[in-house]
Amino acid sequence: MKKVIILGAAGRDFHNFNVVFRDDPAFRVVAFTATQIPNIENRGYPPELSGRLYPDGIPIVPEVELEGLIYRHHMDAVVFSYSDVSHQTVMHLASRAVAAGADFWLLGTERTQLAASVPVVSVCAVRTGCGKSPVSRRVVQELRAQGLRPVVVRHPMPYGDLLAQRVQRFATLEDMERHACTIEEREEYEPHLRQNVVVYAGVDYEAILRQAEQEADVILWDGGNNDTPFYRSDLEIVVVDPHRAGHELGYYPGEVNFRRAHVLVINKVDTAAPEAVEAIRSNIRKINPSAVVMETECRVTAQQPEQIKGRRVLVVEDGPTLTHGEMSYGAGVVAACQYGAAGQADPRPYAVGSIRATFERFPHLKGLLPAMGYSEAQRGELEETINQTPCDLVLVATPIDLARLLRLNKPTLRIGYEIAERSKPGFAEVLAEFTARLESSKKARLA
Repeated sequence: MKKVIILGAAGRDFHNFNVVFRDDPAFRVVAFTATQIPNIENRGYPPELSGRLYPDGIPIVPEVELEGLIYRHHMDAVVFSYSDVSHQTVMHLASRAVAAGADFWLLGTERTQLAASVPVVSVCAVRTGCGKSPVSRRVVQELRAQGLRPVVVRHPMPYGDLLAQRVQRFATLEDMERHACTIEEREEYEPHLRQNVVVYAGVDYEAILRQAEQEADVILWDGGNNDTPFYRSDLEIVVVDPHRAGHELGYYPGEVNFRRAHVLVINKVDTAAPEAVEAIRSNIRKINPSAVVMETECRVTAQQPEQIKGRRVLVVEDGPTLTHGEMSYGAGVVAACQYGAAGQADPRPYAVGSIRATFERFPHLKGLLPAMGYSEAQRGELEETINQTPCDLVLVATPIDLARLLRLNKPTLRIGYEIAERSKPGFAEVLAEFTARLESSKKARLA
């Protein structure tokens, strides 16, 4: 029996355990480790999810304890199981494991992907913050236009009670209240729900898949954190960001997505430098020349843009894009410049609690506020930070309206962003060809 540690961040780690290790007596998973997301360690993977070989469940400990775990338990292997990290970071972790005496493993995509009984389209990215979410929404629109009923399965964000989150189905906005969703979860689910699309998420993605298959003509895998799909996909769409040209070959598993993609979407071409767009085109020609290449704008809009001109604004951006996504700005900063703001308020002197800690951990963040909300306490600290920051107007550049969730003492303005195609073939043509292939394959099977 090989003793294993799974390095994770509350998502891919649980999936890898479920599909590779849970029922295999050749392995003994001693612990999960946790990083990236605050307050997800020092709990347990419950026995109801871990299965008959783990009647006491499995502990989840901070990643800093890796070497100690290896030494104490004489570990055989460390399995890397999270995403959106540089190749250098992966190899630092490998070096820590190997120096302490354990093997270091990466699991292959085919070994961790589940097969569905209905077609699957996946939308992933090479980094967090590429614009995958508006691409996913656009794909849903086109699948519906092809006469299909899509159901979205979202990459996991189980930051609360793991057993309660085993299989989650969202059909209405009220379902998010029932499941006590974090800001991060709401940002991903709400836009789909507003389009009357059912969303599944949770912990056990085989159980999720079997339930989602019952009401879907096609499943859209809505990937997160530049992870690879959990489901075997008939069409893999991957989004690339020219504001971070070169990252498609420098991050794991983003490069895996880049190499596997059937369709590569170069997003934000309207705001990126032409030479950066060309650098990505060049990498596509070298690495994945058979992929269909699309170029899209990421158009930033404001509901009442005249309110921005001449005013000092506090820009609130999508949290993960700025933190482990490493972007120094997002749609809110673009809107502030586009619509003539007088300046951007700096929230750092007024940040409290975990928000202050976020600025200390990510010193590249200046003149804007990441919308961190992984817990009720952190949501309160975000609210307090906004209320204490002097400004004329708060620009809310997150996929949901934070003003509905927070009690704010100053006016707010929503900033939106949606993609617009600049090249052909576009999503309509790509998905029409996809559905035609499905129909042809179906007829061949029946013949």
